[in-house]
Amino acid sequence: MNSEHVPMVWCGDRLLPETEARVPYDDRGITVGDGVFETCKLTDGRPFALTRHLRRLERSAAAMRLPMPSADRLATAIEAVCAHHDGDGYVRITLTAGRGPLGSNRGDLAPALIVAIRPGEVRTEPTDVLVVPWVRNERGALAGVKSTSYGENVLALEAAREADASEALFANTRDELCEGTGSNVFVGFGDRLLTPPLSSGCLAGVTRELVLEAGIGIEAPIPMTDLARATEMFLVSTGREVQPVRHIVDAEGSRTELPWCSGPLTAEARRTWLDRIAPQHDP
Repeated sequence: MNSEHVPMVWCGDRLLPETEARVPYDDRGITVGDGVFETCKLTDGRPFALTRHLRRLERSAAAMRLPMPSADRLATAIEAVCAHHDGDGYVRITLTAGRGPLGSNRGDLAPALIVAIRPGEVRTEPTDVLVVPWVRNERGALAGVKSTSYGENVLALEAAREADASEALFANTRDELCEGTGSNVFVGFGDRLLTPPLSSGCLAGVTRELVLEAGIGIEAPIPMTDLARATEMFLVSTGREVQPVRHIVDAEGSRTELPWCSGPLTAEARRTWLDRIAPQHDP
């Protein structure tokens, strides 16, 4: 980041230095997780695949019954924040229900928009994943919604950290593979590459969508018991792009090494990402 630029945050309806940005004590994004968000990769200050991320933000907001800001307001906020950042990183766009009662019931909605940038690099080195005992409910009200209610993910990631893994994997209530805490999962079985369908309850990841559209992998249910015969695996997300998995760790701490890391399907996905997808600014 240019040292002459003070990091700026869009908070509510204006741009503020990050040291002055404040969220009220009764904002429902804080009190009950009543909000949605998106995170876009920044390259030289430009958000990648912004149109797709905003489209998903709109779907999440509709599922949470939150009115979306106007396109002009969103554009103004994002452009204003990015104008004060000249490097790489990630821009996070958060929409909360705004101030309200200190309980689950909503009062009059006055949604709050927050746009901020955090530093960070894409994680592409091989990693380990932990299969946690908790499940995603594919029939739940928040299935497929990128909500600010992230408590389950926080606990799962803490368990993964304790197991020397960087990601945790959830099954759904049908004991099928669903997703990671912040990633989608592709699993190779020999020459077949599968990823859980949206009906599994997983988030419709933007990176997942781009990889599938490029002809890499197909959607199909993956029973958790089938992971024992997987030959390779990789994670996809904004912050990982295509990241190979080295070991699968079970709840008892046993580590199973995947036969291939990176395997041929993972390598093809990574090449496709770098050569065909990443060069497009807003695919």
